[in-house]
Formats: sequence, C-alpha cells, structure tokens
Amino acid sequence: MTATKTTQLSFTGSPHTDQALAGFGAGMVSTALLHPLDLIKIRLQVDVARYSNKNKMMGATFRSFKSILAEEGVWKGLYRGVTPNIAGATVSWGFYFMYYSMIKKYMRKDDEGKLSAVQHLLASAEAGALTALMSNPLWVVKTRMCTTTRQSPHAYTGLWHGLKTLYVEEGLKGFYRGIIPALFGVSHGAIQFMVYEEMKKKRNTLRQEKGLISTDELNAKLSQSEYLVMAATSKVAATAVTYPYQVLKSRLQNHATKDTYTGVIDCGKKIVQAEGIMGFYKGLAPSIIRVLPGTCITFLVYENLTQYFKKHAV
Repeated sequence: MTATKTTQLSFTGSPHTDQALAGFGAGMVSTALLHPLDLIKIRLQVDVARYSNKNKMMGATFRSFKSILAEEGVWKGLYRGVTPNIAGATVSWGFYFMYYSMIKKYMRKDDEGKLSAVQHLLASAEAGALTALMSNPLWVVKTRMCTTTRQSPHAYTGLWHGLKTLYVEEGLKGFYRGIIPALFGVSHGAIQFMVYEEMKKKRNTLRQEKGLISTDELNAKLSQSEYLVMAATSKVAATAVTYPYQVLKSRLQNHATKDTYTGVIDCGKKIVQAEGIMGFYKGLAPSIIRVLPGTCITFLVYENLTQYFKKHAV
C-alpha cells in the first residue's frame, strides 16, 4: 500500500511565508512597545566605568531612565534608534521563523515526524546564524544611534542615513562589526527555542496522557497563559546563560569604542581588566525587565497569527 503525501495548507500559499509573516508581526509589535528598555540596556553595556558597588549597578537602570527623559525627552531620547530597532527585529524574527520552519521540515522524515531536543537546538542555531548574517548591519546602526544623542559627533539621523554613512566610511567591514559575538548569540535563540519547543511538546504529551486531547492533536493550540509561561521561561533561561555576548557585541559596534578593541578576545580581556567580571553583565537589569513583557508579546502575537493563518488556510 502506497502512502499518500498530504499537501500542507497555507494562508499565503507557502507555510514558510506564513511563519515569516507571523514573525514579522511579532517582532514589530514587541520592539515598538519596549524600545526604551533596549536603549537603556545598550547605553549601560557600552559604559566602560567600573561600578564600585552592587547598589550602584542595580540602580543604573532607573538613573539612566530619569537622565535620558530629563535631558533628551521621550521621542528624541527614549525612542532614539527605534527605526533600525524595529527594522532589525522585524527582519530577524520574520526570517528566523521562516528559516526555522524550513529547516525543521527538512529534518523531518515525514509530515508527522517529531524532532528531538537536539534537532530543535540545531534547527534553531542554523536559523539564527542565517538571520544574524542578514540583520547585522541594522543592529550596528541601532547600536550607534542608541549610544548617541542627536547632537553627538558622528550621530546618525536615521536608518538610511546610518546605513549609507556606515558603508561610505567603513565599507562592508562596518556592516559586520560585532558579527562574531552575534554568531555566538545564536546559542541564545537556540537555547530559547529548544526549551520552548520541549515545554510545548511535553505539555501536549501530558494532555494526551490525561485524555484531554487525542493522539492526532499533539500539536493542538495551548492556552494563552501556557504560551506566556513557556515563552517567558525559555527566554529567561537563554538570557541568563548567554548575556555576556551582548555586551561584547555592543562594545564592538559602538562608534566611540570601535577602535578601542582589536577583536572579541581583546574586548573580553579589557573588560575583565578594567571592569571585572561584572562588566559582562552591564545592562542585565533592563534586559531582564524587558524579557517578560517582550517575550510574552512576541510569542502571543506569533502564535495567534500562526493560528489565524492555519484557520484561514486554503
């Protein structure tokens, strides 16, 4: 008896395009709402001062927020660099989910095949690497806008001005400043999505064992609260493990310090010598504060768009 290959329905004509659109929407909404925390995080990451005590480090987020708001305002201050941030996040999430979907499909032996935790990790890492190579120029512009005011020397006025100036002054090398720690950062997404996928799989398996769903419904939609818990847990786990790479990337991309470090290893050595191990965790507080609402918004938008596309697939 010959098995019949089933055709996967799609809203746009391609399941991978559906995934990309869901990712685009998720990245755009989350980034637009939470950009001020990104800006504060980056400014703390490039601060080369050595904190004398933990209290000063813990209060840096609040002090930065007050200072930026008072001196630069909301739009020109807290939302400086929002355009490249939205562009970068939209491109990153969109292409990440598309590549992730394509790679998982390639790894499966058939339409019903399940992937192991290692396969989820590999699929996520491969998707992350491809996405990092495509989006890095946008992150360089974002970093440089977030670390400067409109009056700063060499300040970019916007996304296109930043990309043009970066290419004219530094060429393709400028586009890929910080790419090595960015590729290290692939482990962040890989850990996040491995944990997320495994939590979803185990939750559905448990529901099936309890007779709440049938075997054919192992990929059934979970509740909003379940998505929130799984998304937040996976993001916190990934952030805690991989955060230092973000500091390295910001230092290498920052215009003021781009000539201070000769590379990733040199950057790491100088941070340890001048700021101690805690230098690798500057900006962690606003990053963690951003994790919960940011991840929840991203995954809720993504999962709901995905379900909408499936429901209206043709």
